[in-house]
Amino acid sequence: MPATPVTVSDLQAVVLDIEGTTCPVDFVTGVLFPHAVEALPGWLQRRQGSPALDPLRQQLLQAWHDETDPAAPPAPAGDATAAELLPWLRWLIAHDRKLTALKDLQGMIWADGYADGQLKAPLFDDVAPALRRWHAAGLRLAVYSSGSVPAQQLLYGHCSDGDLRPLFCGWFDTRLGPKQEAMSYRQLVDALDCPPPRVLFLSDARGELTAAAAAGLQVCGCRRPGNPDPLADGPWPVVETLAALALTPAAA
Repeated sequence: MPATPVTVSDLQAVVLDIEGTTCPVDFVTGVLFPHAVEALPGWLQRRQGSPALDPLRQQLLQAWHDETDPAAPPAPAGDATAAELLPWLRWLIAHDRKLTALKDLQGMIWADGYADGQLKAPLFDDVAPALRRWHAAGLRLAVYSSGSVPAQQLLYGHCSDGDLRPLFCGWFDTRLGPKQEAMSYRQLVDALDCPPPRVLFLSDARGELTAAAAAGLQVCGCRRPGNPDPLADGPWPVVETLAALALTPAAA
């Protein structure tokens, strides 16, 4: 039996999470992360001394010096080359740390993987039709993900439904702020120039939905196959497919 539609009215924009919302969780954890780990040693060696890599090297080294977890690999006393950061980078990836410089570095590695055809993002079947439908209705579409903006654009530019990047008007990552803090969503709607109640945020993570709701946004959970959190008891509607969302744009 078809799911009961979830109606959301008077909207100007829809903001979407990626992992577990538009793309399976296991693509990120089972494909992208392992690809970055496997490619990392050779990739760092080939780009040693690259001007584009050096700012990230400095940020990652500073984060290593600042790390307080005793389980982390010991940081060097002074400077380190990009290749010498390898133990630290592997530890960060293994612990899924949401460090912006790490996400930027992973995005650069994934860019090469997408370019040479090793990577292609498998969006859920309902995603591209919904995005095209909402865009055609005049809704503004944006992404807010812990993955870097370049990584987001690579994913939507090299996915199972072609290049979907032209459908989006905004891309946001952790530079905006942590995804489980309401202030991040206040800054997001300011950047979109939309009142919070006219923005719908879609995510599979209850902490993100809670923060967005606290900032005044409308929210809806996504329950997808393989998601670790079923979102069974939250104070928000939940859909298993974007086709179940009936969205109405605000009057001009």
